[in-house]
Amino acid sequence: MSPKPTISIIDVISDPGKEGRPNEDRLGYNQHAAFVFDGATGLGDRQFMQGYGSDAAWIAEFGAMQLEQRLDATADPKSILRAISENARQAFEAVAGDQPRYAWPLCSLTALRATPTGFQYFGLGDSALYILHDDGRSDFVIPLPGAYEWEQHRAAEHITRLGGIGASGSANTDPTTLENLRKGRALQNTPNGATWTFGVVPEAADHLFICDVPVHGGGATAILCSDGLADLVALYKAYDPASLIRRAATTGLRSLVAELRHYERELDPDGLQYPRFKQSDDTTAILLRLEA
Repeated sequence: MSPKPTISIIDVISDPGKEGRPNEDRLGYNQHAAFVFDGATGLGDRQFMQGYGSDAAWIAEFGAMQLEQRLDATADPKSILRAISENARQAFEAVAGDQPRYAWPLCSLTALRATPTGFQYFGLGDSALYILHDDGRSDFVIPLPGAYEWEQHRAAEHITRLGGIGASGSANTDPTTLENLRKGRALQNTPNGATWTFGVVPEAADHLFICDVPVHGGGATAILCSDGLADLVALYKAYDPASLIRRAATTGLRSLVAELRHYERELDPDGLQYPRFKQSDDTTAILLRLEA
């Protein structure tokens, strides 16, 4: 009898982007799977869900805690996420009532699980999976292809107009940029938009990106991460997928986060060389071992 596919956790990290501001990322795992939720910074006028620091942190924690309890090797992830989202919507509406769509909490999701026959990836939004196979091949998986390039383009427009990210360290304090971000956010999770994310819209589960993840050479090492850590590859070009994983496996995820903060806070704090909407983003990652 051949061994069952297994996932084991090597290292985890979740680091807030700014001191005094809530970390809006969450991670979770169980014996079958691991996943990262990246809460999207709120664009509403106020916070509704108390006790979490922000509505974005609330939805990320709600999703992570529920998925950790419900996900196993065989359950349908679409059905699970739809049910979690329905519960989240009821909880949010009970407190917030009727709010404009741009104020609805949401987050991206990146997840990997072992099934009885192999490995399966699923996700929503712009969090990612990097994988290095034992035979040396590497892959990159993201539910929303082109997301990083599009965000860099929009951030560059903001920086060109204002001359930098801004003193607050976040572009959404500029009224023009905030209005543009709100327009885009209101289109998410609608037929007229291009982006589906996890939050309080159960129908988003119907658009869950799912794919099988074959491993080559008998096993693989992988990183599930929010877009914060992915910037080391997509924005700063410090690594490719293979070298990112090798560095994490050799020196740990904390060393990668320290390098990321060096780019953000010392080399380019105003975003002039590397355009982005925040000086420093929340950064969350899980380093995994896959055995086939």
